[in-house]
Amino acid sequence: MSTYFPKAGEIARKWYVVDASGLALGRVASQVARILMGKENPKYTPFIDTGDHVVVINAEKVKLTGMKAEQKVYQRYTGYPGGLRTEEYRKRMVRKPELVIEDAVRRMLPKNKLGTHMFTKLKVYKGDKHPHQAQKPEVKELVH
Repeated sequence: MSTYFPKAGEIARKWYVVDASGLALGRVASQVARILMGKENPKYTPFIDTGDHVVVINAEKVKLTGMKAEQKVYQRYTGYPGGLRTEEYRKRMVRKPELVIEDAVRRMLPKNKLGTHMFTKLKVYKGDKHPHQAQKPEVKELVH
């Protein structure tokens, strides 16, 4: 008997809508990452992308617990000498709140080409409107 591996054509991808309002950032990110990887799917295989598409709405209403809202700092490096760039959480939430959720989810996915492909199935929006009604997404309730 041989081990079953799902083929690319056999994977039926669903679309889910997740409302992030009032939920903790880390909990939203970890549960969305599981859906993107396909760990909720019974055909899950670690080296095959069996995940579904996720649309996150109300990104500006996500919460951080404790003192993290004042202390969290995002860092990136440009590649040039002295090119360390930092941005505080509060400033990023004002400028582009979608990046906060995208960064948290991206860092929970595999760090390879497969993880990059999984990340393309994530769509994050600031308000409660999104342009993916044609895909008939299901509402997914996350555990608090």
